[in-house]
Formats: sequence, structure tokens, C-alpha cells
Amino acid sequence: PKTVSGGPCKETVRRDGFSLFEFPILHCWPRDGGRFITLPMVYSRNPDTGKRNCGMYRMQVFDERTTGMHWQTHKQGAEHYRRLRARGGSARMDVAVAIGADPATMYSAILPLPPDLDEMMIAGFLRGKPVEMVKCETSDLEVPANAEIVLEGYVELGELRREGPFGDHTGYYSLEDDYPVFHVTCVTQRKNPIYAATIVGPPPMEDFYMGKAIERIFLPLMRLQLPEVRNICMPAEGVFHNLILVAIRKSYPGHARKVMHAIWGLGQAMFSKCIVVVDEDVDVANLSEVAWKVLNNIDPERDIQFVLGPVDSLDHASRMQDYGSKMGIDATRKWPEEGFNRPWPGVIRMPEDVKARVDALWKKAGL
Repeated sequence: PKTVSGGPCKETVRRDGFSLFEFPILHCWPRDGGRFITLPMVYSRNPDTGKRNCGMYRMQVFDERTTGMHWQTHKQGAEHYRRLRARGGSARMDVAVAIGADPATMYSAILPLPPDLDEMMIAGFLRGKPVEMVKCETSDLEVPANAEIVLEGYVELGELRREGPFGDHTGYYSLEDDYPVFHVTCVTQRKNPIYAATIVGPPPMEDFYMGKAIERIFLPLMRLQLPEVRNICMPAEGVFHNLILVAIRKSYPGHARKVMHAIWGLGQAMFSKCIVVVDEDVDVANLSEVAWKVLNNIDPERDIQFVLGPVDSLDHASRMQDYGSKMGIDATRKWPEEGFNRPWPGVIRMPEDVKARVDALWKKAGL
């Protein structure tokens, strides 16, 4: 990132006489608790390291100058909030919210990066040039200079307010709960800003395709730590955190279970409720093939493993919020070293020329 003295987001600066109701903030679904800012880049700073974080957390508009701050327990914004509160010093935490920027910069806010790795650095990598950052008017936080709208303000430590419900990416309304309150003290913007927003809901919607891009972009990074992983797929039906399909090059007994536990230890992949591991010759992007191979390959009592651990805050089925069970399924071919002493059958494979003729017949029949 590159610090600059000014930018389009500073064309208009208002410390007074502004209202959030001036912006076309969406009320997305009938039972939503109100209007929500759905595509914000929320900037905060780690009080111990001074490192910047940019996350995307929905913000319910309460009135002209206050919103909710949906910092789920496992997110970095919530961690900054907890650390500052534990220090017992300042009663306020500076926060800045940028709305609208170039696509790569906005996209970086949802990336599952390690703590204290600057999202703006990754945005620069995706853009092919540094993100220009400009200092806020009322705090030492920095925001993208090319942002459309910037909301500067603070969160009062210990102040909570009921937020939600909200029609979420799970296809269900996330439940009401208490979250910190964001107070807006200054608005800077372009003279004619474009308000950026997205609508989440029953998959697949816009956010599914953003998540699919994360799947493809981060696969090479996952393979740096888990080289045995050949491919992964997070189907729309799994709404990101409910299902991950993994194809591996199996090299030793219990390899599939090693991969499950490794994925549960990788950042936000810890939320994966169900992990299904198959052999490398299975096309995990072909859900029909996966279901066929998995259902043929498992002995349920032997091959299904349950563990307890952190779960996504939006998982309404867990036994308690943020904590519950997860399931791993080893659908790989079983080896004698794993206690399987029967022959493993071969897969029936139709010759390519026959398959092409059959496919043509199905197509001709309109099926």
C-alpha cells in the first residue's frame, strides 16, 4: 500500500449535517431487522501490534448516525475489540468504513488471510499496483483514496445493541443477537458517489461466486501446506462453511483423516462442518460423481469421524453459538494397512467412443 495526501474520497468532507439515510442503503428481505450496509470495508487496528485489518461485516442502520457492527467472535475486528477492552484504557475504538472502491480492493476485505497480514497488500497484488491509502479526518486509520464513501467513527467499548435478523448467505435468517454499536462522526465522499452493495440469500447468489473465486485463488496456498491435496470444491449447497470436498493423493494409512484435521486447523477453514475426502481420480467439481463414489466407498461406522470445535456464528443448528460438532468422511479406497483385507473392485469405465454415442443419443432425446 502507498500513503497519499488526498484522493477522490476527500472531495466532500462533512463533520456535521449528515445522515446515513441520505444513502440508498438496502432493506434486502422482508423479515430483516432493518436496512443493512452489505458491502463495507471495515478498517480497524490491532492495539498490540498496530497492524491494520480490513474485514467485511454487515452493518444494520439504527438511526441517522449509528449502526450495528456485526463482528462475529472469530473475526479480526472482534479480536481487536477484545484486546483493546482487556487493556482497560480508552473507552473508544476508532473504526473507519469505506464503501465502494475498485473491485480488487473491495474483494480483499472478504479474503481469509492470516491475522495481521494486510488485506491492502493482497489487493495490490491482485490489482498489479499499490492501493493508495489516505489518512482519515478524525483518526489515524487509513482508507482507500479511491473509495466512494467513507464513514469515520468509533465503537464504544462495552456498548451493545440487538442486531438482526438478517437474510443471510445460508438461505436462512440469521438470528438476532447483541453486537457493538458504531457511531459515525464524519463522512467523506466523492462529489457524486456510487453506493456499492450486494444482496445475500439462498445460494447461489453474488457472494457464492466471490467465494468460488476464493476457493480457486487459495487452492495453491493450501497446497503449500498440504501438497497431497489435488483439488477442492465448496458447492453452493454447502454455503461455504457446511461442506468441503477434497481430492487427495493418498500415500499412507489414515492420510484422509490427517487432511481433515489439517483443514480444520487452517484459519476460517476451521468452520467446515463436513469434510469429504476422496481419491485424486475423483472430480470433486462433479457433484454427481462425488456422491456416487462416496456412497459406494464408505462403511459409515468405520469411515465417518466426529469432532468438536468452533463453528460459524451463522450455524443455527449447532448445540450452542460458535461451538459444535463437525464431521469428516473418509471416502478414499481402503488399504490392508487400514484393516481392509477384501479386494477393492475396479470402476466400470465406458469406452470414450461408446460414451460419445450414448451422450449424443441422450441429447437427441432431449434428456
